[in-house]
Amino acid sequence: ELCDTRRRGGVPKELQTCHKRKLRPCHISTEHTALEITGRDRPGLMSDISAALYELGCHITAAVAWTHNGRMACIIQVEDGLKGGPIMVQKRLALVQEKLESVVEGHHENGDKRSVLLTAPAADRTHTERRLHQMMYADKDYEPCQGCDGSCRHWNGCKKTHVTVETCKEKGYSLVNVRSRDRNKLLFDTVCALTDMQYVVFHAAVSLKGSMANQEYFIRRQDGCSLVSETESRKLAQCLVAAIERRVSHGVRLDICTENKMGLLWYLTRVFRENGLSITRTEIGTHGERASGCFYVTDASGNDANPRTVELVRQQIGGSVLVVNKSPNSSLSVSRSSGEMEERPRFSLGNLLWSQLERLTSSFGH
Repeated sequence: ELCDTRRRGGVPKELQTCHKRKLRPCHISTEHTALEITGRDRPGLMSDISAALYELGCHITAAVAWTHNGRMACIIQVEDGLKGGPIMVQKRLALVQEKLESVVEGHHENGDKRSVLLTAPAADRTHTERRLHQMMYADKDYEPCQGCDGSCRHWNGCKKTHVTVETCKEKGYSLVNVRSRDRNKLLFDTVCALTDMQYVVFHAAVSLKGSMANQEYFIRRQDGCSLVSETESRKLAQCLVAAIERRVSHGVRLDICTENKMGLLWYLTRVFRENGLSITRTEIGTHGERASGCFYVTDASGNDANPRTVELVRQQIGGSVLVVNKSPNSSLSVSRSSGEMEERPRFSLGNLLWSQLERLTSSFGH
């Protein structure tokens, strides 16, 4: 989305102020302890996780969570209670990990994959969204992904993700064609998938036609070989579809700027849960006395949230809240914290909020 504040009424002053602040980056650092969690997604999971951290006296300073194909991955940055700083005591780290594991395991079936990893302070820094891609790839969220099977009669009019893989034996490359809806960070997500699967891109071309993007890659494996089996080509196609679709946001977006305090994420997620809303994606960070972020929510079944429910939640949360419609079937447009309904904007808080985190200058070597 483009940042367009020319709409009637503009962006609430509270949100504008939060945009100008430089938020603490959500990556492993010497100032925080990072928690990496993957597992089966379910309604209320983020609420349970944040409640457990609050009970243990951990202050959440930043969190990013994605859901895809029934799986969940999140990276949470915490400080050691009110005194701040990373959690340094090993017994306390072990207690936090044990508690979170019990929360994540609570609704899992036998043999179901889940993981809770606590990362102690380190000078090494990993791009947050690159890491989320790696976590979901390791969790095999790509296995149900097929994209379009090519059976559609009007290929050029299809809005699904198309991925084809061909082998050019005479040149020693594999040719990968990707066609999908255009959006922010599409190229980043695609290259992350190729890199994490140990492929090297020797040539690439990208073009746009209307709302659709076409990407073409000539690749080899790191050992210098092209793809040699149908199984390998099918897995690559599945992983590219997953990398493209796991960032696609479903539901209504709520952009929030409010007071930073202990238990804030637990309070926000509890309000969503008590009103029957499920979080499909979230990004939140803090700076000093303020906290800013965005949440994408649906009803518990994954369908469009009831506009009345969203309005009720907005009133309960307080602070400055901007409700932005992301679903074409919803009657919601845009609601400022005053309750005034306005025309739909093309403003994206998430893009501005995390712009410092998502630059491609991060090393792909991590």
